[in-house]
This record gives sequence, structure tokens and C-alpha cells, in this order.
Amino acid sequence: MSLLILILQVSIALLALPVYVFDFFGLWKSVSQRIFPYIMAKFSVIYNKKMESVKKDLFDNLCDFTGPSGELTLLEIGCGTGANFKFYPRGCRVTCLDCNPNFQTFLSKSQAENDHLKFERFLVAAAENMSQVADGSVDVVVCTLLACSVTSIQKVLKEVLRVLRKGGAFYFLEHVASTDESSWICFFQKILNPTWKLILDGCDLRKNTWKDLEGAKFSQLKLRHIKAPMKNNPISPHITGYAVK
Repeated sequence: MSLLILILQVSIALLALPVYVFDFFGLWKSVSQRIFPYIMAKFSVIYNKKMESVKKDLFDNLCDFTGPSGELTLLEIGCGTGANFKFYPRGCRVTCLDCNPNFQTFLSKSQAENDHLKFERFLVAAAENMSQVADGSVDVVVCTLLACSVTSIQKVLKEVLRVLRKGGAFYFLEHVASTDESSWICFFQKILNPTWKLILDGCDLRKNTWKDLEGAKFSQLKLRHIKAPMKNNPISPHITGYAVK
């Protein structure tokens, strides 16, 4: 089976040969950063339609974590196009963070469409190093479809714990590796992953993000595995939930 997977991986790589050539000469990263926001802008609309009930359920209790100020302060890491804004409660103070500055145009559009929120600032930074955010300064951190592409989820979670106040919460919704090694989804994840990661800005189909969350120093973890309503899609295995500092 491993030989078959390797043959199929090479076959897919050959179909994407121009991208591999660009990457070899160090040109693909800059090209990818410019086109990825356009891809995500289209994808986010489709994803939100399919996952609307999941997101509503996930963010339903955000207000439970409102801090002493009486206003919910929320940091969204890997904010992308702002696809989550409509699910946040009225009056929520939102700080956005993303390592790709090219999302700014799409983010501004989403902010204008969601005037029930109070937008603080947009930070261009990696989630592994959020030094611009003070220790214990936010009630909630939100992360959706980001863990797949970060270099170190352990470093991200360490930063999340640093910026959260005591009793604050980390909300997550992430696609992950299939836990059923005999499934077709697992098979397709394995053959697609090398080229998928290259084309889609480091997105890894085989991340075991739930293990990192279980190993992090949260006082509570509410996590469940779900299958997103995307038939035979390699990103259909998901985890969702929240963790309390």
C-alpha cells in the first residue's frame, strides 16, 4: 500500500510540476501569499454555508467568558477574511491577527459588514509569536482552520495561554487527520498531502491537533471529533470545542 501511495503522490506532483519549479527557485512563497487570500475568500463562503450550524453551536456561549471589564475582548488568530465575525456577539471587542498582510482588503470588507462588533486592530504576526499582545489581556482566543498550517501548534498554544486571562477560553474548529487508517479519506489525505501543503500555503491534511490540545496546560478541555458535511472530502474530519485557562 505504501508503494501505491508513493506512486500516486509522485503522479500528483507531476501534475503540479510548475508549482514545484517555482518553489525550487524560491518564487512560490511570495506568489502563494498573494493568491491565497482570493482562494480563501471563495472557500470561506462555501465553508460557512456547510458549517453554519457547527459554528453557531461552537460560539453560542462566548459571552460566558466576558471578563471584569463587562465587554468581551476577543483575539482571532489566523483571522483570514473575517469569516467568523458574524458569529460573534454584539459589542464584542475584536483584535485580528494574521501572518499574511494580503488579507487586509478582505478583512476590511468583513469588518464593514459586521458593524455589531468593535474592531480594535489588525496585527500582522505569526500565531507562534504574538509579542504585540500583552499577557493576560484577552477573554477569548479564536482559531479556525489555522492549526493545519502553523509551524508549531505547541508554540501557538503556549502563546494562547500567555495572552488569555485566568479563566479565559480558547475556541477552535480545525480539520485534522482521519483517525480511521482504513478509510478512503485517510488514503486520499496521504496521497494528496505533499502537493496540497505546497499549493495551499502549508495546509497539512495529516495534523493530529487534538493531541496537542490534550497535552497543553489548560484547566478544562471540551473537545469532540466531528465529520464535516463534505462528502469524501479530505478535510471532512474535524475537531471542535474550547479549552479554559
